[in-house]
Amino acid sequence: MVESSVTDGISSGPQPSRRFSVAPMMDWTTRHYRYMARCLSRHSLLYTEMVTTGALIHGETERFLRHNAFEYPLALQLGGSDPGELAHCAALAEKYGYSEVNLNVGCPSDRVQNNRIGACLMDDPEAVAKGVAAMREATSLPVTVKHRIGINGRESFDDLTHFVETVAATGCSTFIVHARIAILEGLSPKENREIPPLKYDWVYQLKQRYPELEIIINGGIRTMDECLNHLTRVDGIMVGREAYQNPWLLAQVDPVLFGEAPPVETRHQALRKMLPFIRDELAQGVYLNHMSRHILGLFHGIPGGRRFRRHISENAFRPGAGIEVIEDAMALVSEQSDIT
Repeated sequence: MVESSVTDGISSGPQPSRRFSVAPMMDWTTRHYRYMARCLSRHSLLYTEMVTTGALIHGETERFLRHNAFEYPLALQLGGSDPGELAHCAALAEKYGYSEVNLNVGCPSDRVQNNRIGACLMDDPEAVAKGVAAMREATSLPVTVKHRIGINGRESFDDLTHFVETVAATGCSTFIVHARIAILEGLSPKENREIPPLKYDWVYQLKQRYPELEIIINGGIRTMDECLNHLTRVDGIMVGREAYQNPWLLAQVDPVLFGEAPPVETRHQALRKMLPFIRDELAQGVYLNHMSRHILGLFHGIPGGRRFRRHISENAFRPGAGIEVIEDAMALVSEQSDIT
């Protein structure tokens, strides 16, 4: 398998379509999940977990940016606020072959609050604009922003439009909008994904007000019918938890949204396509459960799916666990029941 790095010269190709994308999710959208996602859809735009600028500049750059060329189109999401650091990391994204670099202005965790990044930046549109301008100066990649519709204390539609107009003035034309506010005091990150009410109409109004901008909607989207409905009002959809917990949803993306046959017709085919990658990773010392945790939802809703999940959960963590754990789990699900 080809790993992409600063030295191999792999190109990410033309600007990706954002008609459908999988949201950046901490601990979930790792390179192992993304490999599986690409087995299910050729066209979905995939995102890394958020990586802070400090981690890239002062940490293990290669470890954080390493990925497989098979994952393209692939966007790097950055967490940060210092224009110089953001510019440096945007340049790294281009060197490592990413298709897009995205700035996180939506994460509400305590860690990002303490560093005044993520959703906190909704309170300072001018700082976001300076960071985005520096990123655009440093790279030829598309620079996009993922943000909330507001935070507590700045949660009016006027505040939202001021934020978008300020950042758009830098030349940024793509805004990925999580249709909830973030409540920075009193709610956990998980609660911030569920409790603040969704206001899809605000995102629709953004597109109406700024037709020249690319507006992508995010938050609470679970079915392909919902995706199609949103696409009558905005330019694209970003799906998070459902794409992770029920990854077979991605197999519908290419035929429904792009008019092309899916790369696989069954979940079994998808896993078989992934087995050589898993073998290579095992040979490099990666533990099986670091990879297998991302495939637990693949047979969601299929007879035998619970047995599949249980077998992997009970065996993948054992010392020396190998590819046979996956193969034995697959055998617990009838291929006939997998045909949809």
